[in-house]
Amino acid sequence: MADAHAKPHHDYHLVDPSPWPAVGATAAFVTAIGGIMWMHHLNAAAPLIFGVGVIGILYTFIAWWRDVIREAEFQGFHTRVVQISHRYGMILFIASEVMFFVAWFWAYFNTALFPGDVHDVARMAFTGGVWPPKTIETFDPWHLPLLNTLILLTSGTTVTWAHHALLENDRQGLKWGLILTIALGLTFTCVQAYEYSHAAFGFKGNIYGATFFMATGFHGAHVIIGSIFLIVCLIRALKGQFSPTQHLGFEFAAWYWHFVDVVWLFLFACIYVWGAGVPHAE
Repeated sequence: MADAHAKPHHDYHLVDPSPWPAVGATAAFVTAIGGIMWMHHLNAAAPLIFGVGVIGILYTFIAWWRDVIREAEFQGFHTRVVQISHRYGMILFIASEVMFFVAWFWAYFNTALFPGDVHDVARMAFTGGVWPPKTIETFDPWHLPLLNTLILLTSGTTVTWAHHALLENDRQGLKWGLILTIALGLTFTCVQAYEYSHAAFGFKGNIYGATFFMATGFHGAHVIIGSIFLIVCLIRALKGQFSPTQHLGFEFAAWYWHFVDVVWLFLFACIYVWGAGVPHAE
């Protein structure tokens, strides 16, 4: 039976029992409890509880990825049929992420297009009937936001270079394309952190700050996740684990990174450029 499972006579992958869903869920629960206790100052040990949870989540990531890589690279379970299922899964995952961003854009435009909604007294009190509110000093879109746009667009070209290099079995091109993409992604994160530290408005107390930081910050979290995704791909590439015909993990990382690029273009155009350029109604 064991040999039959190791070398299946069908195209589907019957996954072995795994502890990582339960371990990951437990770690996430501990992290949430620690974070809530820390934010509400309920217990002096809250930071420790939060840290233990985060370590558990990171360990789950590493162990689970290791198992999946072993199944794909060494055990041969990821047949063409299985890869098609994985592609559908990744497409649906990215689609769900798109809907997350739709929610943030909806919240932004709902307020930006109707800042003086007479049926919403609280909105009138916060915005003064104009957008952006007169008390808000917005970012210059042609300074750091434009720089970050150029950085992300460039990273899209370098990850495409890495992909084409892999298809041509150019290992050096793959390696340097990934290194440059990761460097650009980390640079974007640093520039955004610098931008946030110099914001003339905060998250609390105003609708503009809440919608701005939720939309751009959620995207920034995706850039960090995408950078980690690409770092894992770089490690695997250095170990020679990708081939021109078998590189699903890298392909998904490239898809994710292009998705992050496209979302940023919408954020830059709608929130930084259009949002800063809406004239105040007198």
